[in-house]
Amino acid sequence: MATSAYQIEGACHEDGRGPSIWDRFSHQRGRTRGGATGDCACDHYHRFREDVALMAGLGIQAYRFSIAWTRILPTGSGDLNPHGLDFYDRLVDELLEWGITPYATLFHYDLPQRLQDQGGWPNRNTALRFGEYAQVIGKRFGDRVDHWITHNEPTITATLGYLTGEHAPGQRNPPAAFRALHHILLSHGLAVQALRTAVQGPARIGIAINLTPIYPATPSAQDCRSADLAHMYYGRMVLDPLLKGCYPAELTPAWIWRRLIERVAREGDLETISTPLDFVGVNYYTRAVFRHAPLIGLRPASPRKAERTQMGWEIYSPGLYDLLARLHADYSHSNLIVTENGAAFPDEVSADGQVHDPRRICYLADHVDQVRRAIADGIPVSGYFVWTLLDNFEWALGYTRRFGLVYVDHDTQQRIPKDSYYWYKKVVSGQ
Repeated sequence: MATSAYQIEGACHEDGRGPSIWDRFSHQRGRTRGGATGDCACDHYHRFREDVALMAGLGIQAYRFSIAWTRILPTGSGDLNPHGLDFYDRLVDELLEWGITPYATLFHYDLPQRLQDQGGWPNRNTALRFGEYAQVIGKRFGDRVDHWITHNEPTITATLGYLTGEHAPGQRNPPAAFRALHHILLSHGLAVQALRTAVQGPARIGIAINLTPIYPATPSAQDCRSADLAHMYYGRMVLDPLLKGCYPAELTPAWIWRRLIERVAREGDLETISTPLDFVGVNYYTRAVFRHAPLIGLRPASPRKAERTQMGWEIYSPGLYDLLARLHADYSHSNLIVTENGAAFPDEVSADGQVHDPRRICYLADHVDQVRRAIADGIPVSGYFVWTLLDNFEWALGYTRRFGLVYVDHDTQQRIPKDSYYWYKKVVSGQ
């Protein structure tokens, strides 16, 4: 089961927590659907024991959550906030009490606003601050937390935050987006190194990457080349630096890319970025199809009759198997974990007081089957996390999308386990 801090915790102005870019962004007019913010979200900060009990009711073995950087270091660096440390102490202890293994994610989109004011991820110093933050977290929680994820979805942070402006901090600056991506990857490597030295005992460290299997619209040579080009941009731009210590070789002949890399990357950066990992996390929701287009080389070719989630994403479960298979073939990493997989549908409370979500059950069942298929074929997949436990704040879409196995009434904070919750409980128990 997986969640993230800003999407569920709330209590954004309590106990010394500093502002993040999502606090600033969500309060700007027109940035989020209906002007929604994460100020309260699911009130997990006050209700975490109730939520951990729901996880225990599922029988899950592990819980992936993120730590809010500004709860620990309100300005991103400097003095520690004891109230924030105490909250995560209580959360970790509660998980362990129920026999649930904590998987702590250090960063899930919520950069401290003070660091953004100083340039954000396009500023190299932010990577250095992240390494220091990882050292603090590893030292404090490393006696109880063995499994760590440095970043959630680096390309989303860089592209939606600094290229398209759909996410915080809402900028539209292509060169800044590449600088942001490089520095996020650098900060990842620094964090891995920091955790190795700070954690008391064995540490299993990885990263969660949003990956989309790419398919050509037709078997034509042009469409296949376009699909390869899309895979380079959407996958290899992160995978190659992390797992091979280089950017895709196809980029370097292009003058604009060569100049960007030369201006941003310093000697030793790629060695730091490719610091060995214990696992590679895969966030999978849908596939992408591309065809050739003149001048730009490629364009999306969305299947017309495909079934879709409320997000508009095609439901294509074989894509998860194909993705895991290609990742294993191309990079030969010995440990893959599906760190997110789930679907949003317009759930409602029925007249019987329950939430019936058969489409989500079908979606998850088909994807779990693909994970089983991958394991049976010798692909080293060691874990699977459903996104997500609770209906939460879905970033720029506010509260208009529900991914949870547990329905949340955002007016009363009442939790109602959905049919998918009880179905997944049976999956976990092996029934």
